[in-house]
Amino acid sequence: MSNSSLVKAVIINLDTSEQVECLFNPKEYTFKKDNKWEEKKVSGGNVPQLTFGGGQPATLDMELFFDTYAEARSGGEARDVRKAYTDAVWKLMIVDEKLKDKKNKKGRPPMVRFQWGSAWSFNAVLTSVSQKFTLFLPNGTPVRATLTVAFQQVKDEANLAPQNPTSGGTGGERVWTVVEGDTLGWIAHREYGETRLWRRIADANRLGTVRRLTPGAVLVIPNG
Repeated sequence: MSNSSLVKAVIINLDTSEQVECLFNPKEYTFKKDNKWEEKKVSGGNVPQLTFGGGQPATLDMELFFDTYAEARSGGEARDVRKAYTDAVWKLMIVDEKLKDKKNKKGRPPMVRFQWGSAWSFNAVLTSVSQKFTLFLPNGTPVRATLTVAFQQVKDEANLAPQNPTSGGTGGERVWTVVEGDTLGWIAHREYGETRLWRRIADANRLGTVRRLTPGAVLVIPNG
């Protein structure tokens, strides 16, 4: 299979449905999960008694590679890799005043989802982004960059209601059970492969409010 036929990984802003497509898929990624165990000393014993103190959120770490220099080699003018790609990832670390934290009522950075094809996804927040620029045009414009990114889990996936996007509806269409964090853009991406087709779902369900979906709601997914 050629690289051009591989499904591109995307980082989805769950609050706005905007997507950042990875120019190149990561070569590798690392999941990490920690549990907290508290030790209770046992008098005269060789091994302390352990008490489970709770689980820590899972983390996902990876490197993302971006390169616009190929545009110059093909006769075009290479774009600033920051403006073309990496600024969009960096923006996901910035506080959005329109998004209110439930506890302190202040703005927060967006929730995100790392999605690679239909095999798996990871709902999270970005906790770290490090940019390293490795190639520049004569005028100093960066055209190649490596981003080291770290995601932290925001929900216990085991406690989420299962989705059933392939269940049959009336007339042969499918239905989708909304869970926390779902957006119309995300559902359209999963069902049709195109975020921009979210309006098709909104119209089919006569949705007046499209930015916030109610968890537990069942949406009809029209046939593509």
